[in-house]
Amino acid sequence: MNSRRKTAAPRAPLWRDVPDEQWFDWRWQLSQRINSVAELGQVVELTAAETHALRQQGLFRVDITPYFASLIRPNDPTCPIRRQVIPVAAEMESFAGMMSDSLGEEADSPVRGLVHRYPDRVLMLVTTQCASYCRYCTRSRIVGDPTHNFSQRDFEAQIAYIASHPEVRDVLLSGGDPLILPLKLLDSLLGRLRAIPHVEIIRMSTRLPVFLPMMVTAELCEVLAKHHPFWLNIHVNHPQEITAELSAACDRLSRAGIPLGNQSVLLAGVNDCVHVQRQLVHELVQMRVRPYYLYQCDLVTGAGHFRTPVGKGIEIMESLRGHTSGYAVPTFVVDGPKGEGKIPLMPNYLMSYSAHKVVLRNYEGNLTVYEEPPNYESACANGSCPECAPQLGRGVAGLMG
Repeated sequence: MNSRRKTAAPRAPLWRDVPDEQWFDWRWQLSQRINSVAELGQVVELTAAETHALRQQGLFRVDITPYFASLIRPNDPTCPIRRQVIPVAAEMESFAGMMSDSLGEEADSPVRGLVHRYPDRVLMLVTTQCASYCRYCTRSRIVGDPTHNFSQRDFEAQIAYIASHPEVRDVLLSGGDPLILPLKLLDSLLGRLRAIPHVEIIRMSTRLPVFLPMMVTAELCEVLAKHHPFWLNIHVNHPQEITAELSAACDRLSRAGIPLGNQSVLLAGVNDCVHVQRQLVHELVQMRVRPYYLYQCDLVTGAGHFRTPVGKGIEIMESLRGHTSGYAVPTFVVDGPKGEGKIPLMPNYLMSYSAHKVVLRNYEGNLTVYEEPPNYESACANGSCPECAPQLGRGVAGLMG
């Protein structure tokens, strides 16, 4: 494992004398999460905006593990870790386009907790609980609220739906954070999904290795490895989150044969900087974590102060593509409001297109010409491809015909 530039997470003075056997015990970390003005005030110097927000009724849940709280610079209100987990007064402000269910998941939910938006894959929500809570959470309407959690009856309905829909080849588990589930329950759910013949891959989205890396135990890795092919996306937004503990957790997962990706959210005041993003993706690939998506912040209630113009994401992609390894370049996406799905965006490299030539721009801004083949004929377009022939006249192909 490459450990360059990876250092152990510091401990805030409040926990400096905690014995290592407690500090590295994930149960202790969960039991000692902080969430009030009094508790947070012992770790950071709270601003008036933070204090005001923390005292509001109906605030989206606050809970921060001692490990993650110790990454906060205590006297810096602009600290990127702090902004992600401590609320501010701006969280209560409305903005144009704001929605509680900004991705329209409930409209695409045939059974509770299951979202079937894309033809061959489903999103399976298995918990509303997390180790800590992100202030920009896209499911803040249910996440953090134990009264909205999912039951065994919900799991049965979800699995029955997947089993009865042979077009579903890919199941993504999310929540909340699926890795917060008891191991026995997690193993059971994964095993039942793996037993469905048409389910080819199982994926999971988690931030637990970032908030609580000590919970990524050898036992957890063994459970996940039983259900290959299994893919895991973690969620790191800033290089300050990358510590020796996170790196070791990712190493344990990789050694269990689990391919790792990373999903970041573009957040104002956190990572809306080309230099921060470049450092982030470089440090991720050193941990064998491939940058997967960079999301435009959703139009979700409470996240208005985190939003950037879409052009900022394009600028970041322009600074990465060609300037660093392709493996280190994520796909920038806007998750279309009201259930329109992920829409990839990138700088415009196609300058002109004709039947004979294509004019292209490279990452340095230089123009070049690619000569098109003069006599190309597609089997897919003339009806001789057995896979495509039944689809002729449908969708974009139909419009182009």
